[in-house]
Amino acid sequence: MEQRTLDDRSGGDTPRTAPSDPGDATGPPPGDGAMPEPLERAVFGIHATHAVQLADRHGVFAFLIAHGASRTGSIAAATGTDEETLRRLLIALQAFGVLTGDDRDGYRVPPESAPYLDPDSPRYTGAFLQHLVTSTSGRLPQLADYVARGKARVDADLPAPFDAMYADEGSTATFLRAMWQLSFEVSDELVALAGLGAARHLVDVGGANGPFSVSALLRTPALRATVFDLPHVAPHLARSRDAYGLGERLRFAPGDFFRDELPEGDQLAFGYVLSDWDDDTCATLLRKARRACAPGGRVLVMDRLFDDDGHRPLATAVMNLSMHVETRGRHRTAGEYLGLLRDAGFTDCEVRRSSREKHLVIGHSAPDGG
Repeated sequence: MEQRTLDDRSGGDTPRTAPSDPGDATGPPPGDGAMPEPLERAVFGIHATHAVQLADRHGVFAFLIAHGASRTGSIAAATGTDEETLRRLLIALQAFGVLTGDDRDGYRVPPESAPYLDPDSPRYTGAFLQHLVTSTSGRLPQLADYVARGKARVDADLPAPFDAMYADEGSTATFLRAMWQLSFEVSDELVALAGLGAARHLVDVGGANGPFSVSALLRTPALRATVFDLPHVAPHLARSRDAYGLGERLRFAPGDFFRDELPEGDQLAFGYVLSDWDDDTCATLLRKARRACAPGGRVLVMDRLFDDDGHRPLATAVMNLSMHVETRGRHRTAGEYLGLLRDAGFTDCEVRRSSREKHLVIGHSAPDGG
């Protein structure tokens, strides 16, 4: 609160504004002038991502999930980490809400977060965190050039998006592990939503190491699947096939969907692929899918969807920004995908939403092939 005083310099009675006495109980209310919490979290978010990834990398979360509430000294001794650095890390993680508790009663992983931080859980996100820290964060500075010069001009001097992600065996493996973690667990629900009981042959376009195909085959005994992707993805799919004992039911077709036609099937899936590309490229790929799709078959598009307002959910909005630097695509609303499918010649198009952040958009091929 401000107080009104007389202007002694003029000797008159004109009121002026003066700062309140710091000791005045009627001064500014608590928190007045503090940074709003949403802005504060955004400003310091760079620390949050690195702190979470660092704690995961050194087994802090795994220890807390296994042993329950623990103090800094016990965690440091068990994980072989520096106690003072760890203390500061835990304080920051608690402030961000990633952990609860304190060093007196012990830090804890909240139950609702545990599945995402537990290496033994199917929802574990450790590889995705590694991708964010080691790959995405290093490319985000490109946004400054995009703002100043535009993406097309800047990218003309840079490698194609997947040339960087697939630059060598190590980067390929890291990227595919991250995509598996983001895709496999939710694929079980998407397969159920798709209803593949009558399907015969699934063609998984850009299917990588097979998170959707593997889930579909595990749920649908009579189904066979072909993953169509770049040749150097083959050994990574082979490891998935062997790990789940799928044998000849899961095959690999090497190719480039920009240059080649797609293998024929009665179900053609695009799992988190179309968001890598612009509308014209998506239109071309969907027309290829229409030609490859058997009469009465379907195309299955799986991706994050913006709400109709184009701003939410938060994860989709943030990943949309990430897509700008890592790919040539963007995230879309359900309506935009429905429009792309109809323009490519698919009919009876529909949206089937999961309980997670990724959803299913379906287009049908006419029974007569028309």
